[in-house]
Amino acid sequence: MRRGLVVGKFAPFHRGHQYLLEAAAAHCDELHVWVYSNPDPKSMPAPVRARWIELIYAQPQGPAIGRTPLRVRSFLPELDNLPPNSAPDYAHREFVRQQLLDSGISIDVVFTSEAYGPGFAEHLGAEHVLVDAKRLRVPISGTQVRADVYGLANWLHPVVQAHFTSPEYVQRAVLLGAESTGKSTLAAALGRQYGTSWVPEYGRTLWEAQQGQLAYPDLLRIAHRHRELEDEALAKARHWLFVDTNAVTTLFYSYAYYGRAETELHALAQECRTRYQHTFVCAPDFPFEQDGTRAPAAAQGFHQAAVLMQLGMLNIPYTLLTGSLEERLRQVSAVLEVDQDSKL
Repeated sequence: MRRGLVVGKFAPFHRGHQYLLEAAAAHCDELHVWVYSNPDPKSMPAPVRARWIELIYAQPQGPAIGRTPLRVRSFLPELDNLPPNSAPDYAHREFVRQQLLDSGISIDVVFTSEAYGPGFAEHLGAEHVLVDAKRLRVPISGTQVRADVYGLANWLHPVVQAHFTSPEYVQRAVLLGAESTGKSTLAAALGRQYGTSWVPEYGRTLWEAQQGQLAYPDLLRIAHRHRELEDEALAKARHWLFVDTNAVTTLFYSYAYYGRAETELHALAQECRTRYQHTFVCAPDFPFEQDGTRAPAAAQGFHQAAVLMQLGMLNIPYTLLTGSLEERLRQVSAVLEVDQDSKL
């Protein structure tokens, strides 16, 4: 039996990687694919990347691997004592060699598309096969895809594409605050700035549709429908989904208008603790605008205090946004860019 080995980050797994694996499978009886990176991208950890490969080649309508069994294995930095990506080549070669020894696996041939391939294979006592090193067959790289994962989505298999529109990857940022604190304007501006979707406040949509007449059962209906709209918007979102208001505010209005709230609405407000990656609170630091649909200006301060109290009771951290629209956009960007840098 002739056993082959391919080792890579596969972050993300793209058409070039597929070409490498399929070329390797054509030359061996069993192919081992090892997936690791240190640091590991938190939005697509090694087990997720390995699962993509397994799913792609398990699908009957998927690309052919032939009859070659595919053995996919993932490693995690915190569990497997991985050398960092910046470590010398020798450290990575020795890590793989030791893992093969510990696993009792004998490799005959190593497949790569990189210059390090011959030395790596020699360290393992295996033959080396170089596959499309100049990227002529499939002109794409992981660096390019990471820089524009949505613009270059055609270089990704649908299994991988689906990950980048999933809740595991697209993260939600919610805007809270009293009436006339600029939430809707800011949500729309953030959507434009980040080229992504944003979700308006469904409570206002329903209020307008019912000509200002809301009944007690409508509050729970608002909370559920708002969440549904968020989930629907994920399919068109890129990196971030911006949300105007959530169940925390709906819970406030239930008590403000009716003096009570459904247990289920309380549960939905509790889920806001983990549903949103970031919570931003818009400060009431510019003149109140009465558009004929809002509560009196005197109620704004009470509502703002209630929002902050709810966040404190639910133990939800938040960032307070102040100043002009441009200043608030910069404040949000400063927070989000820290996360974005660590996602890929």
